[in-house]
Amino acid sequence: MKRWIPFVFFFAAPLIAGEVGVGKPAPNFTLTDIDGKTRTLSEFKGKTVVLEWTNYGCPFVKKHYGSGNMQKLQKEWTSKGVVWLSICSSAEGKEGNMTPAEWKKASVEKGAASTAILLDPDGKVGKLYGAKTTPHMFVVNPKGTLVYKGAIDDHPSTDQADIPGAKNYVQMALEDLIAGRPVRVANTASYGCSVKYK
Repeated sequence: MKRWIPFVFFFAAPLIAGEVGVGKPAPNFTLTDIDGKTRTLSEFKGKTVVLEWTNYGCPFVKKHYGSGNMQKLQKEWTSKGVVWLSICSSAEGKEGNMTPAEWKKASVEKGAASTAILLDPDGKVGKLYGAKTTPHMFVVNPKGTLVYKGAIDDHPSTDQADIPGAKNYVQMALEDLIAGRPVRVANTASYGCSVKYK
């Protein structure tokens, strides 16, 4: 009697219409930060920029903030001149959406050290970049080109104990940029909670 062996196929997620790909110019955007200030990507021209999609209610985000891993990265790289923009695309009434005052309180409690926290409740910027999960990480080089897109690391779990042994793709990409090398790993599949678009 023949045994049927199942095959599992893996497909790369298709690009969303208009979604930016690695090696392409990172599209400019305008968002308001939690202090009510209008911020644009273009104001940071000539600098390396990290875009971090976030939602403090997501267990995967809690893993990296609860352990201090995300804040450590933010502090290390902003001290070296990197701009770190945390973006929330959670729609009103959905997990992660907070008022600016609530964001300020929560970010202080967590010790967040990003350059700015930007609010994208209509999801336009998230969809423009193809942000699918929280966290979902993007790195833009000083020329304005997207050079990394994907997961924060290679351990897709909610367990903080996984962090020390993980390969941190954002750290690697930033190290490569600082050293003037091509980014070794430029594209990975992000993991986390789905972005809570409206």
